[in-house]
Amino acid sequence: MPAYIIVDIEIQDPVGYEQYKKLAGPTVEKYGGKYIVRGGNTEVLEGDWQPNRIVVLEFESAQRAKEWLSCEEYRDPRKMRHRTARTNMILVEGR
Repeated sequence: MPAYIIVDIEIQDPVGYEQYKKLAGPTVEKYGGKYIVRGGNTEVLEGDWQPNRIVVLEFESAQRAKEWLSCEEYRDPRKMRHRTARTNMILVEGR
């Protein structure tokens, strides 16, 4: 069953975050993931959520998504993301 990582990102350091994006992309691909959404305009249709930058990644399974998140190749880019942005991240299974 496919799984999706959904991230709401508040960028604190735009220059550093651009470098993060360059490093993160190849690690996502290596683990079979793909970007479904990478930024773009958002519109709140219900509720009071005010998202910043939304990123959605698709993986073949929840297990594969978790393997990517904790892999050696993503360790340094992940630390860079933590330095350059505040993030909220969820994993959801879907069809």
